[in-house]
Amino acid sequence: MTEGNFVDYVKLHVSSGNGGKGSAHLHREKFIEKGGPDGGDGGRGGHVIIRGNSNLWTLYTYKFKRHFKAGHGEHGGKSRSTGADGEDVYMDVPLGTLVRDRETNDVIFEITQDGEEKIIAKGGMGGRGNWHFKTSTNQTPRYAQPGIPGEELDIILELKVLADVGLVGFPNAGKSTLLSVVSAAKPKIADYEFTTLKPNLGIVEYRDFKTFVMADIPGIIEGAAEGKGLGHYFLRHIERNSVLLFLIPADAKDIREQYDILLDELKRYNPEILDKDRFIAISKSDMLDNELKAELKAELDKTLPVEYMFISSVAQQDLTELKDKLWKMLNE
Repeated sequence: MTEGNFVDYVKLHVSSGNGGKGSAHLHREKFIEKGGPDGGDGGRGGHVIIRGNSNLWTLYTYKFKRHFKAGHGEHGGKSRSTGADGEDVYMDVPLGTLVRDRETNDVIFEITQDGEEKIIAKGGMGGRGNWHFKTSTNQTPRYAQPGIPGEELDIILELKVLADVGLVGFPNAGKSTLLSVVSAAKPKIADYEFTTLKPNLGIVEYRDFKTFVMADIPGIIEGAAEGKGLGHYFLRHIERNSVLLFLIPADAKDIREQYDILLDELKRYNPEILDKDRFIAISKSDMLDNELKAELKAELDKTLPVEYMFISSVAQQDLTELKDKLWKMLNE
């Protein structure tokens, strides 16, 4: 999937259908002088319904179409005929989509299951026909109810990527390279910062045909929680990952300091993220010889608060062991 096709935030306008008017018809038939009221009810206006679809990975469908309007209910007819209901409009979204009110920014609901349907804008009820209002003292009512207008709403669809493992690291730490090696994903890779501008997903194959999903999140920089770099644009995707894999290059000046900065940015964005399982992969370790690696390991054993492992995506060193560890963390 190209960067331009990944859409995870859209603003839309939805409106449901109006209910149809009830009929005030009076029955007329040969040989029947006073048939009485027989006006039917109006039909219900169409709903706007948001539906989960596990085959979708992005909100690209809504990149160009921003207005969705359901059909109006038809008016009631004679002989107590009820008008047809308005046509419902279904909006398919990927799993993990939040629906927000655009004015208040409050979350209305969230779609997490395939086939899950929730009404975002209810169609108006149809009006009742005049036959409902006849009484012993009012046997020929010449009025009926109008239909109830539909709802109009400005909403925001916000996708938070659902993945088992989320890659967290500074720009150019090797996240895209790792994803391209362990999965069939083809993220953009280059030797400059912020190569990745959109999250990338890859399905990692494991032993005995098992798989798990890994997400490559655009690089974090210090101050990201306040909007620096790509800001909170990408941090929201990390909220849905089961395991956070911190990628820190072996040539970093201070590995513990980089880990602390990354962790602090996550904490400032959403403290609940710290409840997730964390693991550190020291990337680009093919640059280290055995002696340097032993010295660095002795230092990291004393300073790093979580488990870590040396890997190299380019040289494909210890990637199987990394997948073993991630699978174990996901299934503990």
